[in-house]
Amino acid sequence: MLKSLTVINFALIDSAHVEFVPGLNILTGETGAGKSILIDALSAIIGGRASGDSIRSGADYFRVEAVFDITGVSSILSLLDEQGIAIEDDGTLIIARRLTRHGRNAIHINGCQVTLAALRKLGEMLVDMHGQHENQALLKPEVHLMLTDAFADGIKPKLDQYRRAYKVWLGAKNELASLAQDSRERVQREEMLTWQTQEIIAASLTPGEEEKLESQVKVLANAEKIINAVSRSYSLLSQGNKGFSGIVSCLADIKNDLELVARYDQKIEQQLTVVTESLYQLEETMGELRDYRDNIDFNPAKLAKLEDRLDVIHKLKKKYGATEEEILAYYERAAAELAAITHYDERLSKLEQQELEYKLKVEQLAAELDSLRRLASQEMGQQISVHLADLGMPKAQFTVDVKRNEQYTLNGANDVVFLFSANPGEEPRLLHKIASGGELSRIALAIKTVCSEREETATMVFDEVDAGIGGQTAQRVAEKIARIAAFDKQVLCITHLPQIASMADCHIYIEKIVEDERTNTQVARLNSDAQLNELARMASGDITQLSIDNAAQMLEMSKLKKANWKYKA
Repeated sequence: MLKSLTVINFALIDSAHVEFVPGLNILTGETGAGKSILIDALSAIIGGRASGDSIRSGADYFRVEAVFDITGVSSILSLLDEQGIAIEDDGTLIIARRLTRHGRNAIHINGCQVTLAALRKLGEMLVDMHGQHENQALLKPEVHLMLTDAFADGIKPKLDQYRRAYKVWLGAKNELASLAQDSRERVQREEMLTWQTQEIIAASLTPGEEEKLESQVKVLANAEKIINAVSRSYSLLSQGNKGFSGIVSCLADIKNDLELVARYDQKIEQQLTVVTESLYQLEETMGELRDYRDNIDFNPAKLAKLEDRLDVIHKLKKKYGATEEEILAYYERAAAELAAITHYDERLSKLEQQELEYKLKVEQLAAELDSLRRLASQEMGQQISVHLADLGMPKAQFTVDVKRNEQYTLNGANDVVFLFSANPGEEPRLLHKIASGGELSRIALAIKTVCSEREETATMVFDEVDAGIGGQTAQRVAEKIARIAAFDKQVLCITHLPQIASMADCHIYIEKIVEDERTNTQVARLNSDAQLNELARMASGDITQLSIDNAAQMLEMSKLKKANWKYKA
């Protein structure tokens, strides 16, 4: 429920602060005073369109702030929780929006910055705007369906149940369609996966095999060079070269000489140890070189075989992965996919059975939904027709036409349209083809009167609801709006009619003042005396004792009616 609205630099408003009350808040003023500006500011604060054109001349920005009481409104509390917005203990919600001439849009909810999309989503739950644009929305069939579903308490739970079943059924249908569409690709894929898995199996890969093969190939490919080098090394160690003794023989002689010296001087012991160890190591190395040389198998056939094996691995790497591990991992994935394709018929049969079960469930729930909507449509049409009679259209016939179709959607299998006939003897026709602007305003009011008790939105705004009406019809429109406000609703209503204004729980006066050659719209909440004078002005144009007495009588009658409604409630 809207508690207050603060507007700065918005259109003709320099600065204004308005406090609202539960019940009916009436906004009046001379034509052109700027009554709609306040509603435009409220629209901006709940996510409506706003541009630099809305900024007051000479200012760099506009700022609008609204304070709401959202105590007990679970849907709003859930949305705020999703957005990570802290909720005050007393249920206070503060929304602030600031727009600069450069187009910078800053929106804060309880101090948290949010997007315009999030504000719009929240705004739909906070305020129900009802003006010429919203009247046009009543011409759309999707709105007819939505209002019908909101009319009866049992429809929404059934619709939620249907939608869950519908989504599961739609998923099964799409999967079946995908399987059927891919049947040719499935056969081709099966053939390719079979060939690939067989190729990898035939290769009998082992991790690290390529590295070992490359090492062996490197040795075999250079066997002659290796043998020559090892033979020469062995020869230098054992036999020597060009008349010189072998290194091992020379080192043995050195060892003998140092042993002789060591008999006389122990200082040479360390050098003797080094030479002795070196001699033993070289003798061992010489034997290993001989064995290495003798074991090298210079076999061209074996080399060719190893190279062929490497070639197989390299080809597999180009196709399936950079390493043996990646190739084997690809095989596991391909084998799993192949198994799924191989069991295609079994999977298809199971899915077809599931799809049929889900379809039967959807058909059953759609039929139940259809029955609930037909019952609701009859009661809704009758109630709206009664209210239309109260609004000066005693012969009007309003019908909510529910039709069943064979195509299932997220909303069931129904098309819902509003039909209207203003005169006896005329068949009801589509609302958008027959209703005039004035009739549409009253039809919209009748619909709101019927549906408002079931809507969770606490604040409703009526703009231009009194267009083209007067006299007794005006009185009936006033009573409809006041009755909506009397049943746990807050209503903001712009009006030119004293009959409607007399029903106010809070009367707000808007006037345009020119000071220092600047126009400024001012907003003030009227006390009882000022309200009486404003009603007198609205009723007769002049404030006289007679018009004041007439206004006082209107106020007294309005108080009695509102008290009677509350007593009956």
